[in-house]
Amino acid sequence: MKDNDKKFEKNSSAADSSADSVDEYLQMLGNEDAREQRYYSQEQPFSADEMTRLVNEDRLNELLAQSDAFLSSLNSEIGDFDE
Repeated sequence: MKDNDKKFEKNSSAADSSADSVDEYLQMLGNEDAREQRYYSQEQPFSADEMTRLVNEDRLNELLAQSDAFLSSLNSEIGDFDE
């Protein structure tokens, strides 16, 4: 962002009004947002088949079981906290 501020300061001249300068700066920011949005819109989501190949189902189930056990123990600890 600081680089953009420096570019903005270099591009501004004393003859420009404050409103023109603000408008120019906001347009520059809008162009960067549009460029970023185009970049992210080019990402391709995984298909169901690709996800099936990439995910280790056994490991995922193991992690889910561990998280369930952790949440259960946490829940019982919270219940005991009041006592």
